[in-house]
Amino acid sequence: MLSYRHAFHAGNHADVLKHMVIIQLMRYLGQKDTAYMVIDTHAGAGVYALDGDYASKNAEYDTGIAKLWDRKDLPPALKEYVDLVRSLNPSGKMRYYPGSPYCAEKVMREQDRLRLFELHPTEVKVLEENFRKLEAHAAAQGQRPAARGKRVMVYRGDGFQGLKALLPPPSRRALVLIDPPYEDKRDYTHVAQVLADALTRFPTGMYAVWYPALQRNESRQLPERLKRLGAKSWLNVSLAIHGPAPDGFGLHNSGMFILNPPWTLEPMLRELMPYLVDVLGVDDSAEFVLESGET
Repeated sequence: MLSYRHAFHAGNHADVLKHMVIIQLMRYLGQKDTAYMVIDTHAGAGVYALDGDYASKNAEYDTGIAKLWDRKDLPPALKEYVDLVRSLNPSGKMRYYPGSPYCAEKVMREQDRLRLFELHPTEVKVLEENFRKLEAHAAAQGQRPAARGKRVMVYRGDGFQGLKALLPPPSRRALVLIDPPYEDKRDYTHVAQVLADALTRFPTGMYAVWYPALQRNESRQLPERLKRLGAKSWLNVSLAIHGPAPDGFGLHNSGMFILNPPWTLEPMLRELMPYLVDVLGVDDSAEFVLESGET
């Protein structure tokens, strides 16, 4: 199914949770000099115009980044995330929102590598063009990467399939982001199957899965399936901004499930998640769940 466009949801509460966590995972990997690779299996367009036709249709960013934009009391991890979004909006007006590829590119170092997969024919063209513009802007500022053309690579294809060829990475250090649209309920099964295979190929890798916490059985069962994959450790965090709608439609809750998370992530989230519930929550049903385990 190729109808999904993430621009409709850019900057919403789910993006806040996802991108904040991704940045912190990369910061942890960056504490060692050894290079690491970031692999994004469903990259999207990379950057989204919040005043464009898609994003402005439902203005979902009002449930997320817009509520954080002018806050002066942001916890450090959230401030770093909001500052990154601000770097894309030098005028101070919130017009553009960075997807996972842009967030990763801004955080990674010269020696690190970014591998992006996108299957949607329109999205991948926009993704390629966005990174061409980013490279041209860097060149205009006198920045010419030593690893030109190798630091970021975009693949037109299915990230579920393409991941196999990249594991394990040469440096044996990687963060894999798996974020399918879940329009097709088979995506839930594909996520579990792909991760089972990935852990066989690269058991020490760090794997981050975004998922919608919906009423459907496949959504509720996914975290439990991931807990049983046999990774050394796991962490599951979810954020609900209100209770489910009577008709079952709309995204009110989403989560990030991390296999082999850094030890620093859980204590940071325990301090930060109550703040997100307070600021992004809409009613008394707003809550977070944070759990972890080892095998």
